[in-house]
Amino acid sequence: MSEVALNVVSFLFLGFFLGMRHATDADHVVAIATIVSRERSVAGSALIGAAWGVGHTVTVIAVGAAIIVFGVVIPPRLGMSMEFAVGIMLVLLGVLTLAGMRRTGGVAHAHVGVSDAQEPGVHDHLHAHGDYLHRHPHGHGPGAHGHADEHTPLARLDRSGLGRIAFYGWLRPFVVGLVHGLAGSAAVALMILSIIREPMAALGYLLLFGLGTIVGMMLITLILSAPFVFTAVNLPKFNWRLRVASGLVSFGFGVVLIYGIGFAEGGLFTDAPIWEPR
Repeated sequence: MSEVALNVVSFLFLGFFLGMRHATDADHVVAIATIVSRERSVAGSALIGAAWGVGHTVTVIAVGAAIIVFGVVIPPRLGMSMEFAVGIMLVLLGVLTLAGMRRTGGVAHAHVGVSDAQEPGVHDHLHAHGDYLHRHPHGHGPGAHGHADEHTPLARLDRSGLGRIAFYGWLRPFVVGLVHGLAGSAAVALMILSIIREPMAALGYLLLFGLGTIVGMMLITLILSAPFVFTAVNLPKFNWRLRVASGLVSFGFGVVLIYGIGFAEGGLFTDAPIWEPR
């Protein structure tokens, strides 16, 4: 193999593995942990990680291409606004997670006593069908539940018909990935331009960086989802605590980002914002 070809291969591997490392950034891990906290399967969590990675890659390539090919310069306020959006999104993820956990009251499978008039094996506790939570006397045997899953109203978006779309379950992590890609795309593109002057080579590097991010996030979600999947079946009360903790971490991390980017010295809402793409 010639020296030029060897340099190209090394260059390609570098982009891929830097993309994998990029997936481990703290804000990425916090967001994806919050999303997978309610997953019941490891395989489903890996697909969520892939959807996040695809969304992230789409934005990075779109913004990065504008910078690399057309020489677009992102103003400080716009760049900081994109990073500020990540903080808002983390706060929103935390609030939605905590609101959902408040409705369960921490008793997802804590059975409540019922009157002696009820038949044996029938009990009353809060339970879920998709995103829809409710309670009524029921049993867990065949035909003892009282209604079929398909006749249960789900979340508002599910009831509107979106729940029947094959990719609906991946839409939320995809959107979260898009927002994260906005925050990091400028830094990635500027880093590449400092090394590579040829636009097509830089775009190729950007694509491999994105592929590495997808693979890295899939691996991260596999690791993060394991405790949620295990405790959902074996330790439901502990699972509830884990999900509450993930919501609190997401909310707190988002608040810190919002303050740091928006209101600290040189922040977005000051007279002279100072932006360093990262």
